[in-house]
Amino acid sequence: MIDNHLIVPTPSAYAYPLLVKQLLTNAMRLHGEQEISYRGEMRYTYREFGQRLNKLACALASLGVRQGDTVAVMDWDSHRYLECYFGVPMMGATLFTVNVRLSPQQILYTLNDAGADVVLVHPDFLPVLAQIRGQLARQPRIVLMADGQEVTESGVVFDGEYEALLAAAPADFDFPELDERTRAAMFYTTGTTGDPKGVCYSHRDIVLHTLTAATGLCSPREGQRIHREDVYMPITPMFHVMAWGMPYVAIMLGLRTVLPGRYVPAALLKLRESERVTFSHCVPTILQMLLEEAQQTGQPLDDWKVIIGGSALPEALCEAALARGIDIFAGYGMSETGPIVALAQIPPGHVPRDRKEEVRLRCATGRPLPLVDLRIVGNDMREVPSDGQAQGEIVLRAPYLTRAYHGKPAASEELWADGYLHTQDVAVSGPDGFVRIVDRLKDVIKTGGEWVSSIEVENLVTQVPGVRECAVVGVPDARWGERPMAYVVRADGGVVEADQIRHALLGHVDTQRLSKYAVPEAERIVFVDAIPRTSVGKIDKKVLRGRMG
Repeated sequence: MIDNHLIVPTPSAYAYPLLVKQLLTNAMRLHGEQEISYRGEMRYTYREFGQRLNKLACALASLGVRQGDTVAVMDWDSHRYLECYFGVPMMGATLFTVNVRLSPQQILYTLNDAGADVVLVHPDFLPVLAQIRGQLARQPRIVLMADGQEVTESGVVFDGEYEALLAAAPADFDFPELDERTRAAMFYTTGTTGDPKGVCYSHRDIVLHTLTAATGLCSPREGQRIHREDVYMPITPMFHVMAWGMPYVAIMLGLRTVLPGRYVPAALLKLRESERVTFSHCVPTILQMLLEEAQQTGQPLDDWKVIIGGSALPEALCEAALARGIDIFAGYGMSETGPIVALAQIPPGHVPRDRKEEVRLRCATGRPLPLVDLRIVGNDMREVPSDGQAQGEIVLRAPYLTRAYHGKPAASEELWADGYLHTQDVAVSGPDGFVRIVDRLKDVIKTGGEWVSSIEVENLVTQVPGVRECAVVGVPDARWGERPMAYVVRADGGVVEADQIRHALLGHVDTQRLSKYAVPEAERIVFVDAIPRTSVGKIDKKVLRGRMG
């Protein structure tokens, strides 16, 4: 008989499954008087938060929600949403965070595909729900999540109002001991082709992502970090990849948490100042809007740590944020990766030579978090050299990556080909472990036999004075196969012209930062009022390519 040295626990030993409720164990015990606030108008303690989780579970149970059911939420970033982050999975149901920025037909598809049994909805989204309700397969129960405002007649029949249901519910729900592999949350990717794909995470996934993200963020001695005296405010929607999992980190660590409701730049900055917020995260577009608003109002932005994700952090935007005193740095991940797998934190003991190097480090994809096996591989799945030059696809293994798309086995196998999660991101890495994404596989431009990074060209164009933002795509060319085309948005009051942008790019050719093939012709530098974006704020390059189709 083979002795496999497995530990055989005594029958009375507690196995301690990794469940979402375990994230609250010390948060409630040690930080019960810590504060959670909503829009600066409503405040309560962690202890009251815990009581409301019990009431929420009792209220949902009274509507018939059982283990295995799905509870969909259509709300802005609120205390109600935070309660759902915990209360719904803790009772054994699945939290479905609905992307409210999708089209009505896409929302209908996701609600039906997820099999929503209950929908909790803010009044702002009642017109969409009214439009699609007759086509919902399960005819879910509807609960209104209002802020006390008058609700316009929409034709939607409610099975209750959130606060009224909680007020009537007892505060003693017996949260079950679940298998840690139980599905806790799901949401849908917003790719530019095909129907959205459902991404699911188990209790184990969420707990391990929370622990890993917290370890990575708490490790630096100073800068690009989080600590227990921080005041946290998410500026990544709570429907988008679970707000990058950061609300779980914040509550586990016992941070004072500020929930801003709907994102309006002036309101966000007012909250940031009045609540003394010190830690946030957002996409580059939101940061640009906040910087512009602060420029007009003169509001200070120092003592604010901000992670940028969702798309690449342009160096010019990083420079502008640093100039305002923001401790800005990039994070990397995808809907399918938890999401955080890397952070662009300046390594311990390293002092950048100058501001230019510091910006480059902060804008990098970053270095992998603990437990994350990040590799850059060629088509043969062999790792490419870490010389800062050799390009390959980022593939991943980590204990919290999604294991499969909901109901899509073929797409799931493609995602996990050869036992690694394929990101479709093309990157290089250096001897220092820093990874830099150069493009998406589908966005790399091949022209004149040379591979051109659209991200690099975009980054350099945004550094030209008078440019607000830029998107670069490949367009067909009879001679070269493809050529880069740049869509440029001028800054307010900007008078920049195509020849100036071309001249600036040719300067980077002279310093060998850019290939001459990467410089668009003047007629392929097009000025537009706005660049199309997806529902989560990413540049929609499919739309841009369609303009040339």
